[in-house]
Amino acid sequence: MEQEKMQWKDTERKGLYLLKKGQKGLIHAVFSRFGLILLLFLLQVGLLFSVFNLFAEFLPHILGGSILFTLIIMLCLLNGEIDPTAKITWLIVILFLPVFGALFYAYTQSDLGHRVLKRRLSDLIQQTKMEIPQSQEVVEAFQSEDPGAASLARYIHRSGCFPVYGNTQVTYFPLGEDKFQEMLVQLEQAKHFIFMEYFIVDEGLMWGEVLEILAKKASEGVDVRVMYDGTCEFSNLPHDYPKRLEKLGIKCKVFSPLTPFVSTHYNYRDHRKILVIDGHTAFNGGVNLADEYINRINRFGHWKDTAVMLKGDAVRSFTLMFLQMWSIDQKELEFDKFINYPTLSPQGAQGYVLPYGDCPLDSDKVGERVYMDILNRAQKYVHIMSPYLILDGEMETALKFAAERGVEVSLILPGIPDKRAPYALAKTHYASLLESGIKIYEYTPGFVHAKVFVSDDREAVVGTINLDYRSLYHHFECATYMYGSSCIPKIEEDFRATEAKCRLVTWETIKKEKLSIKLTGWLMKVVAPLL
Repeated sequence: MEQEKMQWKDTERKGLYLLKKGQKGLIHAVFSRFGLILLLFLLQVGLLFSVFNLFAEFLPHILGGSILFTLIIMLCLLNGEIDPTAKITWLIVILFLPVFGALFYAYTQSDLGHRVLKRRLSDLIQQTKMEIPQSQEVVEAFQSEDPGAASLARYIHRSGCFPVYGNTQVTYFPLGEDKFQEMLVQLEQAKHFIFMEYFIVDEGLMWGEVLEILAKKASEGVDVRVMYDGTCEFSNLPHDYPKRLEKLGIKCKVFSPLTPFVSTHYNYRDHRKILVIDGHTAFNGGVNLADEYINRINRFGHWKDTAVMLKGDAVRSFTLMFLQMWSIDQKELEFDKFINYPTLSPQGAQGYVLPYGDCPLDSDKVGERVYMDILNRAQKYVHIMSPYLILDGEMETALKFAAERGVEVSLILPGIPDKRAPYALAKTHYASLLESGIKIYEYTPGFVHAKVFVSDDREAVVGTINLDYRSLYHHFECATYMYGSSCIPKIEEDFRATEAKCRLVTWETIKKEKLSIKLTGWLMKVVAPLL
């Protein structure tokens, strides 16, 4: 026994050594895939200018062809299905950069490099859409209780394999620290499998403690799988990190690594945060695996984030979401093996729970439409926390219309920004929203990263979906919709407690805003859909 303990300690030290060797900073950026991509893109730009110089004598013909090409692209743009605000942005880009703007639009809309991903994911969803059958008993009970909310559930189910469930207990965590502590407890109890899918993983106390448990569980025979987004290779983790985790017995994948030429933009990122344990416990929310999310380090003042823990039948949907992403590059599917694990039967579970995902590769804007439906059905209040406020016309209209028909609409946004441009862009919406009677608060202690909607003491959403173009149009997202769950009063209580720490935005504060922030917002508004 003592020898086994010593072996584990050696393995642990080896694991920590492997982690600490991952260097970051300028040297890592230059001599990594990021440096190579940057170099190749610069070479592309240089090549284009060289071609123009080489064929200078044919410049009139080139210009004529360029104008014709630009006109064709503009006609395609105007007749396309993209958001009207995005159309205006692209028209401005093409106006100022006729040739390169048109080429850039054609390049991004071609989905070069993402066609295989789109086709494979569509096939996976088609193959697995019946993996979790919808209980008609639950649907009928929900319909009798609230036909409006039940119609939203039907829409979400139509967009993917996302049933509405009863028999699910939801626990709400008002801070990342609270989620972290419970997550460690639940991970220690894992016996069969652990699935983790996160946008950001960064070395530090939080990930170190989680990783220690994962390595121990893997040594005990638990199936441990970790997936993180490819942008982590730029800023947080070395390129060979999956191999380092595999040496600890942990299966690891990088979702959509950024590659030269085919990474047309940083769209289609996996912004989801999912943890599934043994098919009966799941975590979801805004909290990534990095120390700022638990206020271990101070980046932008106090970091306000939220999460939920599910126990019961609804966990199956998060298991399915993880496996769909994990299986993109696999021929053999393992869905039945994990989705049909026996779930818990929580005592006293109330209401209905509906985990759902939003995929940027289809035409359904599920994340935005769920938010809009809550706004349209609200009778008393809709309270919202979001780190970003970069709205399209439809979302802004829904917010304003709810307020104008007498619903109390309140927004809590960061008081200390993490990014200057989105912070300035959010303020460009303030005057219009205030005019309709919407209350806007800025979190004085620091940065709000929570993504929360709560309405009328009866329904709420906690997940990864921000009120910006990235989340609503361009990223893979997920969230948990709740109706009548026992945690909803706690979500509203947390909103009120957070509101008490905020400053209220008024016409006077808008007038006193720094000119530099106003100018930044006005300029960034032109390219808001591309941010």
